[in-house]
Amino acid sequence: MRWSLLVALAAGASACCATDEETLNYTVNWPSGLSLGEASLRARSAGERWELEFEIDAAVPGYAVQDRYRSIARPDLCALELEKRFVHGRKRGHERTSFDAERGVALRETLGGGGKTEMAAPGCPRDALAYLYYVRRELAQGRLPRSQEVFFGARYQVNLEYRGFHTVTVNEQRMQADCYEAMVKGPASQHSFQIYFARDPARTPLLVRLSLPLGIFSMELVR
Repeated sequence: MRWSLLVALAAGASACCATDEETLNYTVNWPSGLSLGEASLRARSAGERWELEFEIDAAVPGYAVQDRYRSIARPDLCALELEKRFVHGRKRGHERTSFDAERGVALRETLGGGGKTEMAAPGCPRDALAYLYYVRRELAQGRLPRSQEVFFGARYQVNLEYRGFHTVTVNEQRMQADCYEAMVKGPASQHSFQIYFARDPARTPLLVRLSLPLGIFSMELVR
């Protein structure tokens, strides 16, 4: 679960709200640079809401990861619903979190005969995808988002810190980028990863680096 959470959060910051529809494609790489698999991120404006999707197909020996996340959010990027389907090795899951801003609750339910859990939620809740799209919007306007609670099944506290200007190699091209460290604290875990955003108007995410026991894994934009 930690792997899918970090990838979703890292990739979630696409160029939402820069255009009415966009798809970004990434390669997920071993520390050696060899490809583990692919990921894609889509954002589409559908009337009075945003439809945000993230998919990843990757594998290490004996362990496959196939995740599909779909978020529906209002124009202000307050979340309405998050649906998760995932395969992590032999573990499979399908769940949905629905947000009721008037009641101030988030209802998490396991689909296919599972249970339900109700949690307190703020007036403008954000799931992992909606939050990162919100981050892109804030950075494009010259603001660093404050630390806040993010829903991804459980509730996580997410904080971004600026780590300076860098020149990075992405898809065999040298590009200027600003590096931010994302720190994620959950009910029983804490971890961090780095995101490099291009200095373009859309603040396109170019590269993600995540340190794991096997080394530093990366996700690189290939368009």
